[in-house]
Amino acid sequence: MLELDRVAKLYGAKVIFKDVSCAFASGSVSLLVGGNGAGKSTLMRIMAGLSRPSAGSVRLAESGPRAEGPRLGYLGHATFLYPGLTALENLAFWRTAHGLRLSGAGLSAMLERVGLAAHAHERAGIFSRGMAQRLNLARVLMLEPDLLLLDEPGTGLDAASLALLRREITAARQRGACVALISHDLAGDAPLLIVGHQAINRVLLSLFLRQRSEDVPYIHIPQNQYYHISLTPSRKVFERIPYERTAQS
Repeated sequence: MLELDRVAKLYGAKVIFKDVSCAFASGSVSLLVGGNGAGKSTLMRIMAGLSRPSAGSVRLAESGPRAEGPRLGYLGHATFLYPGLTALENLAFWRTAHGLRLSGAGLSAMLERVGLAAHAHERAGIFSRGMAQRLNLARVLMLEPDLLLLDEPGTGLDAASLALLRREITAARQRGACVALISHDLAGDAPLLIVGHQAINRVLLSLFLRQRSEDVPYIHIPQNQYYHISLTPSRKVFERIPYERTAQS
């Protein structure tokens, strides 16, 4: 679905990351994690086509069921919502912007899907951070994207909203979409690793993006298994420990 080949990003003489090569397949979910300043959001903006790499290439497969090519949905730090418009009006605006054939009933169903049906006619400007994030999620999901890029999607979400997010990630993967999401806190976002009682099947860690390409770990986590991932930066290795189900109860 999406391939990165020796991608680098520089701001002047400052190297944000270099020699990043990886592939994201259809029907998979990948998690990018790392400390502040590791370059996660910059890398995802490059993946979304919102920023140009300083070197290397990004290729999005053009083949697929849609005649117009694959659809990309990006949820970043900015909500792309208009505070003076209601929740329903915001979705109507983006429906027109994207040229979607979605009825008013379809827009209402989308708000129901993210738990905002009761707030359809309220201005987005008065929404809490969590409500705004759910509306932003609806904006992205109504595209039914083939490539779904989520930059810290759990920000501002309560437990119920996180559960909703996990359901949507599961649904996207099951319909064959490629999903990539960012976290700066692996422990805090650990619940996002468990999708439909299956471990997310791929984890790309960006903590070492400043290192050589062979030092960027790329780990496969088997389906139907739970793992706690602990990082040892000095050794540049990972320990995979069977995840105790009691820890989830």
